[in-house]
Amino acid sequence: MKALIFAAGKGTRLKPFTDHHPKALALVNGVPLLERNIKYLQSFGINDFVINIHHFGEQISEFLKKNDDFNSNIEVSDEKDQLLETGGGLVFARKFLDHGEDFLIMNADILTDLNLNLFVEYHQDQKDFATLAVSDRKSSRKLLFNAEMILKGWLNVESGEQRLAEFNKGFKPLAFSGIHCVNPEIFNKIKRTGKFSIMEEYLDLMSNESIHGYEHSATIIDVGRPESVIEAEKIFK
Repeated sequence: MKALIFAAGKGTRLKPFTDHHPKALALVNGVPLLERNIKYLQSFGINDFVINIHHFGEQISEFLKKNDDFNSNIEVSDEKDQLLETGGGLVFARKFLDHGEDFLIMNADILTDLNLNLFVEYHQDQKDFATLAVSDRKSSRKLLFNAEMILKGWLNVESGEQRLAEFNKGFKPLAFSGIHCVNPEIFNKIKRTGKFSIMEEYLDLMSNESIHGYEHSATIIDVGRPESVIEAEKIFK
């Protein structure tokens, strides 16, 4: 199985570090986020990676070369001309991923101990084109799921704004963990082009497609702010 690691973002919440570096190379206890996630994925037998780059992308390329690609197969999807966000970045990397087999997507600034074997097994049992890892934790935005854990909506917790596929029948609000398991069939379903968020596409597709959520209780830290680096260092040694 391949894994696409999103490492292109500008990481504005992680300033001043990201004024001169990509957020994927931010250190947690002296180890860059990207290295931690490559090794995390390798611990589940994944050794084929696609890494998208943009912001200080040359630093990531140099880092990978310096570390001999961590003895894995790494293909770089270079968005040097335009930062394409998650959806556009996925489409831009299609040539590396559209080979008939499921693949994982993970944000470089997420640290977790989620059991990927159980997540992938759940995804393949559901036979969906996309499964989203979610958990019951504090977040300003939540995804809404019905009793069968099928995506039915989105909620801005602070403003109360909602997007719904159908009337809210007590949907369960859960926070997205930044990890997806996807089948290349998704490339035939995406309608947008250029720069866009994959979540916007999921919210469009939920009216006619089954997108399951996989609820877990694993540790998830979004290392997107300086204070979250401190939090992560207490957990990820």
